[in-house]
Amino acid sequence: MRRTFSPQGAKRGLFLSAILLALAGCGSSPPANITLAVPTSSTPEKVGDLSTERIKWSSNKPGCEGDCPHIEIDSVAFPGIPKLTELVDHVLAYMTGTDANRRGPYNTLSEYTKYFWSTARPRDSTYFKARVKDTVGDVVSIELHTEQFLTGAAHGIPATQYLNWERSRARVMSLDDALIPGRRAEYIAALQRAHAKWLTSNPDAKRDPASYNKMWPFQESENYALTKDGIVVKFDAYSIAPYSHGEPELSIPYTDLRGILKPELLPKS
Repeated sequence: MRRTFSPQGAKRGLFLSAILLALAGCGSSPPANITLAVPTSSTPEKVGDLSTERIKWSSNKPGCEGDCPHIEIDSVAFPGIPKLTELVDHVLAYMTGTDANRRGPYNTLSEYTKYFWSTARPRDSTYFKARVKDTVGDVVSIELHTEQFLTGAAHGIPATQYLNWERSRARVMSLDDALIPGRRAEYIAALQRAHAKWLTSNPDAKRDPASYNKMWPFQESENYALTKDGIVVKFDAYSIAPYSHGEPELSIPYTDLRGILKPELLPKS
């Protein structure tokens, strides 16, 4: 595979800013070209009590022969929540910006496609995926993923962003929204415990713990998803592990989140 590396810290800041920008720009209904609107296929699906539509689309650059720029989209729309559909489209497009100063003039996947066809080199490709990770009461957790392959590069640029959508409030629930005020330090401590547990099953860390911890120290992350079993926290590639580990994911069970998460987010039993 043709992959490359880009500093991930800058990307995470871009993603969080993108969410705020996208929220500010969301209207009551999506534009006509949302998620390219003319997919190769679309399939109605149910996730719990949530109605969704799986949208798939792929294409080489029109008119190109031989090695051609390529885009694939496997996304999700929410027929009953157009604002969320639009937000997913916005954030996926923003996630292609590897640097805040290098992102192109686009705000949707349709606009990104036009930009990509006009700027991509022959073997460049971009993959987009969005799915519902879980639904917990009022909250819908969505996983957004992009991966970009640049011509001649050693490996791809992956990125994953979670969105936690509160249906009753029609907004994204940030980490601070989910935590009891003043309990962030306790959240970080719970995340550190999850990280320590993860290290016990990491063969690289077990081989030489001191060197590993020096090279790949613990980091905080607000990129979380609320699930039926607890909080799942995603880290960028090259953040707490080598590229071979992908984008590490830590799990914090609800038993470790009592007194940290707001009570209404905890299981009743």
